[in-house]
Amino acid sequence: MKTLDASTLQREVLGRFASGIAVVTAIGRSGPIGFTCQSFASLSLNPPLVSFSPSRSSSTWPRIREAESFCINVLSHEHESISNAFARSGSDKFANVGWTPAPSGAPILDGVIAWADCTLWAEYDGGDHTIVSARVHSLAEGGDSPPLLFYRGGYGL
Repeated sequence: MKTLDASTLQREVLGRFASGIAVVTAIGRSGPIGFTCQSFASLSLNPPLVSFSPSRSSSTWPRIREAESFCINVLSHEHESISNAFARSGSDKFANVGWTPAPSGAPILDGVIAWADCTLWAEYDGGDHTIVSARVHSLAEGGDSPPLLFYRGGYGL
């Protein structure tokens, strides 16, 4: 029997809960920016709010916050490479990625199964993450493809 530290044990146990994958995008000072996020959830219908939790070490979230509006893109099962690209630092995440502007101008990635155009509502301390609540100003469904799921440290089930 292997002995696991508390963080590893928590990751393994809670990794049994499947989550969808989203990419949060905005138009920054030097062009489009974004990051992969697996903590996206609907929060409130009245007012219309969603939440997500970027890592405190994220260099992209502060730039998206500064942009004031952003779009949450829910990825389809065909977007594994996009999820991986937007999870990396220091690369051109939008290379070979098509997109159209949301009403705010934030990027809606081609082929997503849903998107929500938002502004920041509030931020809360979430330990090594920040809990972001965002007000939804517009949203729409995309294609009918199944979602990209993250489960037990990998994609799919």
